[in-house]
Amino acid sequence: MRQALSKACATHAQLGPASLVLYDVSTLHFETDVADGFREPGFSKERRLDPQITLGLLTDASGFPLNVAAFEGNKAETATMVPVINAFKAAHRLTDVTVVADAGMISESNQVALQAAGLSFILGTRIPYLPDVVRQWRDDHPDDQVPDGLVLTQPWPSTSAEKARGIPDRVIYYQYRHDRARRTLRGIDEQIAKAQRAVDGHAPVKRNRFIQLTGATRSVNRTLEAKVRALAGWKGYTTNLTSQPAEFIIGAYHQLWRIEKSFRMSKHDLAARPIYHRTRDSIEAHLTIVFAAMAVSHWIEHRTGWSIKKFVRTARRYRTVQIRAGQQILTAADPLPDDLSDALTNIHSRDAH
Repeated sequence: MRQALSKACATHAQLGPASLVLYDVSTLHFETDVADGFREPGFSKERRLDPQITLGLLTDASGFPLNVAAFEGNKAETATMVPVINAFKAAHRLTDVTVVADAGMISESNQVALQAAGLSFILGTRIPYLPDVVRQWRDDHPDDQVPDGLVLTQPWPSTSAEKARGIPDRVIYYQYRHDRARRTLRGIDEQIAKAQRAVDGHAPVKRNRFIQLTGATRSVNRTLEAKVRALAGWKGYTTNLTSQPAEFIIGAYHQLWRIEKSFRMSKHDLAARPIYHRTRDSIEAHLTIVFAAMAVSHWIEHRTGWSIKKFVRTARRYRTVQIRAGQQILTAADPLPDDLSDALTNIHSRDAH
């Protein structure tokens, strides 16, 4: 059933030979303390210790779901992407697919595997230190404020050893945004203030990366503070599409919010939960229902311009009731408000695909 749904979604998305797909990973936890080989404790951003499963979601560039796959809860996020992409690519005979993912999704081995499969990638890049091109710009413009939206390009040709392993030439784009810098610097100021209070003995020592412990001595790590302040506002994007302009690469990456929105919806519980004798069968069947609900919800939102929450809350109070009176059947219904009537017209129009 999942394969049939995936095929229908791919047909609806009208994927072509050069398609852009988004990939992300999330986890679902279970209220049990017994691992069973599928539900296993693993890495959790919420720092939970319960058994979980890992979910890999593939969507088109608009966030419309194309496939969902479940993996063991202790499976690394980077190990989920290539199997999902390759299976989907083979099932639908796609070529030249470009995968957009966050920094943690594509390891070096994944880059090799994607290149071997004829796939391209666009991913966010962690910036552990000030990039050379950013440092050079600052040296050339010592008294200038960094312009909002400035993009600096860093070619990243493969070494001979990387070429031997199949790693392609890449390019990294670094973009600066004033709003991003403002939010980051505000967070740094708050953490530094908390660290200083802890160092002065006015607050307990808690998790704070700016607190430096040397034996029994506490101090604020000013070296780290200077480093993160210098990086505030910058974000990196790595791709092997070396001929594409920076605007395309950055714009494609920032479509990932669509898949994150879909994941938030998929974690909501559903009223229908299939029950099978084997736990994994029940989970897989439930995910199939979630997958179908995500596709239908995305389609309704696209057709109506409403959120699925607004559509359901507005439409569910209106019912058509048939009353049998003797040999006659009477139909009663509350009149629909204009906005709901327009939304339903859009859903049922002939060009609704």
